[in-house]
Amino acid sequence: MTSGTVILLTGILCAMACALPGTFLILRRMAMMTDAISHAILPGLVFGYWLAGSANLIVGAVGATAAAILTVTLVEALQRTRRVRGAEAMGIVFPAMFALGTILISRYFANVHLDTDAILYGNIEFSAFERLVWSGRDLGPQSLWVMSILLFINITTLTLLYKELKISTFDPELAQSLGFSPVLIHYLLMLLLSVTTVGAFTAVGAILVVALVIVPAATAYLLTDRLIEMMVGSALIGALAAIGGYWLAMGIDSSIAGGIVTMAGAFFGLALLFSPNQGLVAQRHRARLNKQRFALDLLVMHLFTHERTADEYSESSLGHIGAALHWSPDEAMRTIQRASDRGMVVHANGNVVLTEQGRHYVQRLSVMNRVQVQ
Repeated sequence: MTSGTVILLTGILCAMACALPGTFLILRRMAMMTDAISHAILPGLVFGYWLAGSANLIVGAVGATAAAILTVTLVEALQRTRRVRGAEAMGIVFPAMFALGTILISRYFANVHLDTDAILYGNIEFSAFERLVWSGRDLGPQSLWVMSILLFINITTLTLLYKELKISTFDPELAQSLGFSPVLIHYLLMLLLSVTTVGAFTAVGAILVVALVIVPAATAYLLTDRLIEMMVGSALIGALAAIGGYWLAMGIDSSIAGGIVTMAGAFFGLALLFSPNQGLVAQRHRARLNKQRFALDLLVMHLFTHERTADEYSESSLGHIGAALHWSPDEAMRTIQRASDRGMVVHANGNVVLTEQGRHYVQRLSVMNRVQVQ
C-alpha cells in the first residue's frame, strides 16, 4: 500500500468517524464541545508521557481520554449551578485545562521536544510511516488501525443507541418517561466524542478535528430533515471532503489536513447557498414567489371589492390600481400580467376586470382566511 493511499484512507476514516457523533452535537446545539475537548486533552497527554516515561500511543490516549471526560464533567457541573450557560462554561473550562497542560510542559518537560505543529495541525502526511508493531510484527499503518476501530465503535454505538439518542435529543422529557436516562445517554455521547477526538487529533490535529466533527454534520443538517439521512449524509460528506481535500493539497502542494477542511467548508458553503429547503437561494426564491402571490391576492381582492360599486371602472383602471395598492406602474403591470396568465383577470380598454375563475379564487381565499381566524 503506497503512502498516498494510506493518507487518503486515513483522512476518509477520520472524517467519517468524526462526522457521526457530530450529528448529535449539531442537533443538541453543543458544537463547541469538540473545541473544548480538543484543547483540554493536553494535560492528559502530558500525564500519559510522564506515566510511560516516553511517547506511548496507548497510555497517551488513556490520559487524553480521561482529561476529555474531566472536561465534560466540569462543564456539566458548571451548567448545573445555573450561574453560567453552556458556552460560558466551555469558555471557562477548556482554556483552564489547556493552560494547565502548558504549565506542566514548561515546568516538568521543558527539555522535551513537543512538536506543537503536530498537536495543532496534525501529521497526516506521515501516517504511512507510523507503524503498529505487535510482538515484533509490523501490522501496518497505525492510523488506519486507530481510525478503523473508532469508526467501527461509533457506528456500532450509534446503531445500538439510535432510538435512545433520537428521543433524548428531541424530547428529553419523553425519554425520561419511557425509562431512558437522558443524563446517562448524554455522558455516553460525550465519552464517544472524547474517544473519537483523542484518536482523530493525532491525524488532523487538535484544531482541525473540530471542523471534521462539526462541518460535515452541519452541511448534512442543511440538506435533510431526517435524522438517519443526516447521519449517513454527514459521513459521506466527510469522506468526499477527505478525498477532495487530498487531491486539492496534492495539486497545490499544500497541507493535506488543511485541504480536507477547506473542502468540507466548500461543501458547507454550497449547501448553505443551494440547499433545496434551507439554502439562501431557495429561501430568496420562495420569498420572491410569496411576494408575487401576495401581490396577486391583493389585486384580485381589490377588484372583487369594487366590482359592484358605481365607480367600478375607475377603481379597476390601471392608474387607480397602482395608486390604491401603492405600486409602481411596472409592478402593477407585472402583477396584472401574472393574473392574466392564470386566467383570473382580463385587461381591456385600460381597465382590469375579474373573470369567473378570478371570482372563485377570491371566494376560496375568503374561506381560507375565515378558517385560519377560527
